[in-house]
Amino acid sequence: MRSAWAATVLLVTLACAPTRAQDPPTAVATFASGCFWCTESDFEHVPGVVESVSGYIGGAGAEPTYQTVSAGGTGYAEAVQLRYDPSKVSYGQLLEVFWHGTDPLDAGGQFCDRGDQYRSAIFFHDEAQKAEALESRQSLTESGRFEQPIVTAISAAGTFYPAEGYHQDYYRKNPVRYKLYRYGCGRDQRLAELWGESH
Repeated sequence: MRSAWAATVLLVTLACAPTRAQDPPTAVATFASGCFWCTESDFEHVPGVVESVSGYIGGAGAEPTYQTVSAGGTGYAEAVQLRYDPSKVSYGQLLEVFWHGTDPLDAGGQFCDRGDQYRSAIFFHDEAQKAEALESRQSLTESGRFEQPIVTAISAAGTFYPAEGYHQDYYRKNPVRYKLYRYGCGRDQRLAELWGESH
């Protein structure tokens, strides 16, 4: 009798307990466009982007660090991995943000940062992302905007390694240094040349 009463109390308690709202489902996207401080900043301002993490992707071997990657020769690229809400921003819209934040004509790095570790690249996470990325690059090629070939790579995403803590949200933690770096690197000046003043 006691056990039946306890079970009834438990069922009533569970039925009356407030339900916690579920977080909206998110998807993952990964992009490289030179210095990850700048790429992270650009994407974090996009409505629907839940999280933007600076890190390393595309290489092989031991777990990468800023010292090893920035020195070159590891195959890793500085990149940003996003979690986003597809109901608020589509992968296609993220691709538009990516293209307008990169120099797709530069095979030697991005802006003042030189070397393969600063390359422009899209790292797809499934076949749908791959198809959309390839289509967006082809559309840009056929648009006639650029006379030079587009050299941005499109590759399967491998393991993504978050960068050291001091690199995360660098533009927020060190706004003066960040702005001086971004301006001194000529990033926005070059993007204005490529995409227009309102890029």
